[in-house]
Amino acid sequence: MSTASAAPFKITYSSANADLTQFHKDFDAALKLVRSKTGQLHPLWIDYKPVPSPSEPLGDYSPIDSSLLNQFAAATPEHVDLACRSAKKAQKAWGGLPWKERVKIMRKAASLIRERKYAIGAVMSLEVGKSRMEAMGDAEESADLIEYYAKMVSDNNGYVVPLGKLSPNENTRSVLRPFGVFVCIAPYNFPMALSTGMSSAALLAGNAVVYKPAQDTPWTGLMLYEVYRDAGVPAGCFHFITGKGSVIGDTFWKHPCVDGIVFTGSKEIGMKMVKEFSTAYPKPALLELGGKNPTYVSETADLEMAAEGVMRSAFGLQGQKCSACSRVYVHEKVYDACAAKLLEKTKAIKCGDPTQKDVFFGPVINAKAVKTFEEAIVSAKKGGKVLIGGERMKGGIYDKGHFCAPTIVELPLDHEIFMRELFVPILAIGKVKNMDQAITESNRAEYGLTAGIFTAKREEIERYFDEIESGVCYANRRTGATTGAWPGVQSFCGWKGSGSTGKGGCGPYYVTQFMREQSRTIME
Repeated sequence: MSTASAAPFKITYSSANADLTQFHKDFDAALKLVRSKTGQLHPLWIDYKPVPSPSEPLGDYSPIDSSLLNQFAAATPEHVDLACRSAKKAQKAWGGLPWKERVKIMRKAASLIRERKYAIGAVMSLEVGKSRMEAMGDAEESADLIEYYAKMVSDNNGYVVPLGKLSPNENTRSVLRPFGVFVCIAPYNFPMALSTGMSSAALLAGNAVVYKPAQDTPWTGLMLYEVYRDAGVPAGCFHFITGKGSVIGDTFWKHPCVDGIVFTGSKEIGMKMVKEFSTAYPKPALLELGGKNPTYVSETADLEMAAEGVMRSAFGLQGQKCSACSRVYVHEKVYDACAAKLLEKTKAIKCGDPTQKDVFFGPVINAKAVKTFEEAIVSAKKGGKVLIGGERMKGGIYDKGHFCAPTIVELPLDHEIFMRELFVPILAIGKVKNMDQAITESNRAEYGLTAGIFTAKREEIERYFDEIESGVCYANRRTGATTGAWPGVQSFCGWKGSGSTGKGGCGPYYVTQFMREQSRTIME
């Protein structure tokens, strides 16, 4: 699926003040196109062959109005076994290709994503409830991720490095080689970008991939599969498996043909996975496990800038970002003024059908998320106060979908909501005496993904960055206090309970994690 024209500029999560006239025309055309593609039953794709399943298919429902978009085959453990064994067999030839050939194919994949980006964005808007800007940022990031990782491989000569000599006739070098087969298990919130990032890095490194999209976003996952197929990734090197994690999850990470696993999702599932994955010997498990991301607003901050940045980070994609700002610590001297500006910005949010061009805030992903929201509000009211929001939205389209109001809660600093990841549109705000207290409170959380600060003092920025336990740090960022990382611009690395390797996606070291070193010595 593709649309005829392309935007004259690139949409990112930080795009602003651009003429979006043509963009909206193209997006409207794409929406019309993808809506004509609903009502289908899609199989699994193993060896580029359609594979049906005897199990009851999975319904792919839009969170906007609960309408059924499409149905997808629900894989059994036997399907996973078939895909993993096929991947093991196909990987040797793919891994044996000259790295330049793999780069060429993957750059073709990036080009195809750009050609299809409006259709991809439209699908994500319907399937996830992303606004137009969020959806197009996701699609654009996907292409940029491939191109950036391909550049890293090229810039490093396929990760072949000459080494020293102990004798004149000794020829030595270090070569990074693929592990074999990687299972890629993706989340729903960035269904194209995160799926593409993990899978393209694995493929560029010479691995074969067995891919499972999130249960809530199989359609977006199918579009990624079609991109790789059409780009020339060989049959057997990328398999598309849809299904329930409760049915097939264990089969993925316990399969003997699987050499590595990459996963973005909850800490609970990630920890279970990593504990059960490496049994006979250690295997690579690349995990990104969420966040509870703080922002500190100092007494010298530009409060207009701070309020805008916090609001956009807290409520972009309805708070369903691993990087979302979910807690803000405000210096007591500017607390009242900052809170007032935050409320003003939040009241002005345009909520509704996110496929519409002027809507910023749409639904949460499913009924489970609504329940999480409602339970958190009950908790917040115990010892705290709801400043705005706090209810499920009602009337019109809100009655059909999963809409929860953008919510700010004022809480004592020891309230459990300051520490617990919710993944819903709830921002906790608290008062601190100074930056020392803000850093201490921020670092109490088990997560360490992103963090932000607003201050006029450069020395405070440097100290905050040095002492905050987060892998991604921002200062004075109006477009997103804690959100908006981009390939080759901000590495996206989780510390503590947010990540497993200490090296993040979007950065220069990511692809190397899908490879292992081999030292080669030839006596000549």
